[in-house]
Amino acid sequence: MDHKGTILIADDEVDILEILGYNLSREGYRVLEAKDGNQALDLARQHQPDLVILDIMMPYKTGIEVCNVLRSQPDFADTLIIMLTALSDEVTQIKGLDSGADDYISKPISPKVLVSRVNALFRRVQKDGGQKVLSIGEMTIDPVRFIVTRQGTDIVLAKKEFELLYLLASKPGRVFLRNEILSNVWGTDVIVGDRTIDVHIRKIRQKLNVDCITTVKGVGYKFELH
Repeated sequence: MDHKGTILIADDEVDILEILGYNLSREGYRVLEAKDGNQALDLARQHQPDLVILDIMMPYKTGIEVCNVLRSQPDFADTLIIMLTALSDEVTQIKGLDSGADDYISKPISPKVLVSRVNALFRRVQKDGGQKVLSIGEMTIDPVRFIVTRQGTDIVLAKKEFELLYLLASKPGRVFLRNEILSNVWGTDVIVGDRTIDVHIRKIRQKLNVDCITTVKGVGYKFELH
């Protein structure tokens, strides 16, 4: 039987695993389930899922720790990651985004909302399939491998970090408004906080270690190599 994609759900609450697994399976996805952070990593390495849904508060390893491990490995650079948590404060959300998550959903979870967000993420991946390689100065941005090459060195970014960089670099010098960035990178089906862009820009700057994204105060951001 063909599936729309493989999704790994990691949560120590059995009821949540069952209800989310049921709804995602009915939507046409192949679903794997893990009850703690260690099991989540084992299943991710065995099955290379297209998307991982991580509860933040889990035994052995938290969702943020699991996300950090996955994002540190090139095999998971383009794996979609959604964070689940009962903690809805801004600090926790920023930590989740900082670790490389693509989306963030607070508990209690509506299965219909989660399925909608999952479908939205997969649609965005499919839509981005025809993008071309960008070569700007000493930097190459490859949307097929999700890798940035600078001075002969490959730099792996998290998926949303890459999409944000690609958007800005597609039109060097042009200022992209914050709402425009949110719409193009996260889409209208996904609700994210005001700090989301700032967190991702900071991570891009740290990883590239080059001054290429300029903040236009009160307006947005633009790409330009200095």
